[in-house]
Amino acid sequence: MTRELHPDRPLVAGNWKMNGTPASARVLVAELVSRLADRPPAEVLILPPFTALEAVGAFLGGDPRVRLGAQNCHWEPKGAFTGEISAPMLESLCDYVLVGHSERRHLLGESDEVVRRKLGAVLEAGLLPILAVGETGAEREGGLTAEVVERQTRAGLEGLSPSQVALCTIAYEPVWAIGTGATATPEDATTAAELIHRVVAEMAGSAVVVRVLYGGSVTAANAASLVRARGVMGALVGGASLKAEEFAAIVAAAG
Repeated sequence: MTRELHPDRPLVAGNWKMNGTPASARVLVAELVSRLADRPPAEVLILPPFTALEAVGAFLGGDPRVRLGAQNCHWEPKGAFTGEISAPMLESLCDYVLVGHSERRHLLGESDEVVRRKLGAVLEAGLLPILAVGETGAEREGGLTAEVVERQTRAGLEGLSPSQVALCTIAYEPVWAIGTGATATPEDATTAAELIHRVVAEMAGSAVVVRVLYGGSVTAANAASLVRARGVMGALVGGASLKAEEFAAIVAAAG
């Protein structure tokens, strides 16, 4: 059964990347929930490492304010893929799975085709995919931002039905802004978001609208202007999500 989606609510997702043990993850999420409002203005999602998903889920105990996601999955449901985690293995642990993050594309060599297969596997398992797209600094300097964002978006959604596309969230993360302290302007975020919305409409029909997130050095200081830029409905947050006070402030800024 596919997880419940709230496309009309902003989404603020915290990607913890390769940080934290089960014990330290429980400490971090405990501080986070203590700082969240009873009814946060955005859907709150955290993506711990695989090894901490079960511990964080048990600690949350079904707290409706926080949902869980995984940072990656394999495209096959099972098999001889040493060290990999499949989407069906995640089905009981989380609601969302992130695919296509730039660190996997550029550090680990994942192609558009690999990302597409992973996104399909997430949907097949009844989970909700977040597709990350974005250009490198060299591509930006070469005037290729629109070309790259459109190519990655089309490739990720290729072959999906309109109802499947409607279950997707797309995060625009300019690679040159991830972990660098550099941040796109609200105008940059809007331009990319409008392009993504256009591609989605062309591929799935104008009735299908997906949430577009902005990611890339999002902080409490710049969140308000970025998570509410025209066409944007939230943020994919990296390093700041490891600081409970700052991440809670980003969630508050989404309202």
